Amino acid sequence: MSVVPSRTYDTKAPRITQLDNGVTVVSDEMPHLATASLGIWAGVGARDEHADEHGISHLLEHMAFKGTRRRSARDIAEEIEAVGGDINAATSVEHTSYNARVLGEDVPLALDVLADILAEPAFDPEELEREHNVIVQEIGAALDTPDDLVFDLFQERAFPGQPIGRSILGTPATVRSFDAERLRAYLSRTYRPQRMIVAGAGAVEHERLVEEAAKRFGGFTPGDKPEPVAGRYEGGTEIGGGRELEQAHLLIGLEGLSYRDPGIHALQVFCNVLGGGMSSRLFQEVREARGLCYAVYSFHWGYADTGLFGVYAGTDGGDVGELVDVVVDQIEASVELMNESELARSKAQAKVGLLAALESSGARADQLARQMLAFGRPIPLEEIVAKVQAVTLDDAKAAGRALLARGRPTFTALGPGKPLESAARIAERLSVG
Repeated sequence: MSVVPSRTYDTKAPRITQLDNGVTVVSDEMPHLATASLGIWAGVGARDEHADEHGISHLLEHMAFKGTRRRSARDIAEEIEAVGGDINAATSVEHTSYNARVLGEDVPLALDVLADILAEPAFDPEELEREHNVIVQEIGAALDTPDDLVFDLFQERAFPGQPIGRSILGTPATVRSFDAERLRAYLSRTYRPQRMIVAGAGAVEHERLVEEAAKRFGGFTPGDKPEPVAGRYEGGTEIGGGRELEQAHLLIGLEGLSYRDPGIHALQVFCNVLGGGMSSRLFQEVREARGLCYAVYSFHWGYADTGLFGVYAGTDGGDVGELVDVVVDQIEASVELMNESELARSKAQAKVGLLAALESSGARADQLARQMLAFGRPIPLEEIVAKVQAVTLDDAKAAGRALLARGRPTFTALGPGKPLESAARIAERLSVG
């Protein structure tokens, strides 16, 4: 069964076509490129998992390249690499992507392989057992990497007991419990055409991409994907011990905003001013002026219904208390003392980040797919830049005040226990804004 295009939006670039089963094809031709980046993005991630499915999204992504009814794992690798291409996949909290980069003339081959791994996965028991072991090793590696582990603790403490707060990797016990039947059931329940995007950028022809997608996605049956459990920020403290570390790794966070919230751009501007680069307040005060750490930065993760703001730093155990004290001071000071030059610098950083996506076909395809999943349309660069440029100093300060007013902080850390416990009490100052 092939899928006939039901609707094409006549935009200049990018171009969008929706197939009649709900799969959306979006592309942006970049005439100066000889290669194309394309992929399939599904609006499915770790937060779609039930409690007994912890880690199944990630395992499914790993199994994508382990063979189909038509191709062995080796066939998949050899067919793509025989034309000089590469293939990869990634799982996040809300999305899973399967991507390839090839010459423009090889787009049909790449799309056939990508469609095949989702439409006809073999889930061979021997390959599945091997991949269980690979992921269990990956979990072990993460546990041995404190600057990764502290982020998992951070997410879990901010959203305790919720799918959005669980690590993407799962646990050894849950991963080993998944067999082919469980994988097929999860794939059938969550991979719905209405939440699947075929995106391409670079040396792609939209009509050809639509034609190839229409041939290969007839097996995906329309239907509603269950909505994930809504995120509920709680915050609190989590200090991990039991190991000797050269450095203390810590995160201080507050409830952020959904990427759909009108205030998201003002919050991002505030976040950049605070800790978005070498000229930021945190870098200049914590590292340059006081020498309290090697790395310190702020970030904001936006999700469909919530968000999480944070500051990361790694420091010597003896400097933890002073560092946290300075970080809290800088968060509070930025709300009142941010100036016009800092605002302008933050906006410039945001604009360069947006423009950089247009210089990479892979980044552009990813941007298009995520925008389609989040907003149902590609967001023109001019529109985003205009919203960033419209943020005033008062807007950015108000975003900082609202951030402080939303609730108790999240504090997670790995390292020497007593200094971190004292630092956690300092971080609690953010509870009262």
